[in-house]
Amino acid sequence: MDMRLTGKRALITGSSAGLGQAAALMLADEGVEVVVHGRDEARATAVAETIRSSGGRADVAVGDLADDEGADAVAREALAGGPVDILVNNAGAYDHLSWADATPEVWARAYETNVISGVRMIQRLVPQMRERGWGRVIQIGGGLATQPIAALPHYNATLAARHNLAVSLARELKGSGVTSNVVAPGAILVDALKELLTTVAPAQGWGTTWEEIEHAAAEDWGSNDIGRFGRPEEIAAAVVYLASPHADYVSGATLRVDGGTIRNVQ
Repeated sequence: MDMRLTGKRALITGSSAGLGQAAALMLADEGVEVVVHGRDEARATAVAETIRSSGGRADVAVGDLADDEGADAVAREALAGGPVDILVNNAGAYDHLSWADATPEVWARAYETNVISGVRMIQRLVPQMRERGWGRVIQIGGGLATQPIAALPHYNATLAARHNLAVSLARELKGSGVTSNVVAPGAILVDALKELLTTVAPAQGWGTTWEEIEHAAAEDWGSNDIGRFGRPEEIAAAVVYLASPHADYVSGATLRVDGGTIRNVQ
């Protein structure tokens, strides 16, 4: 299918690794000129070089979005090559902390990193989309936004804020040609997770082959209907769809890509 994205330009925050990298690579394969963002210039440049080596077009924007100065620098670098049509707010982080350990300072830092960073980029890039009459804003959220667990309370809350602000933005952009949506991943098999699962598998009794380990771990750590963890490319495909003109009639929506982990009728 032609996703009709050739010639568009996208900034994917936090795209020097993981889900953001997968989204950047797939958007580039669809003819999008990609701005790879990260705090580590060498890692971001490596992703951009991968895209270029495959015939794609990629620029690099380096900066910490947790403060205005960094966000200004990223916006300048992203816009230097042309208008940004697609903003994917993927950058974020979390600590494995409990309610007892997540101090108010931890909560404040989590909101600055995971929520306000995205707001900064929206405020710097969306007005130009609105003027041009077309654009896409995509938040990377997650199932913990709607079904939080006891652990990671600060992270759960920032995901909920991402989902909420995406719908509010969609209402604000009514009739503008710019849409705002969420992709909500489940547990995704990045390299670090696979290494962790392989390490703890013997103690957990998950089996010896990778197929056995993945199935057992997926059942124990977040049972879903598919029986495995998701892949970064599956999240990237959802991003590509929402970024494309095929999603013109989708706004204020959450596209869950979680194997059926979240069980509700919404």
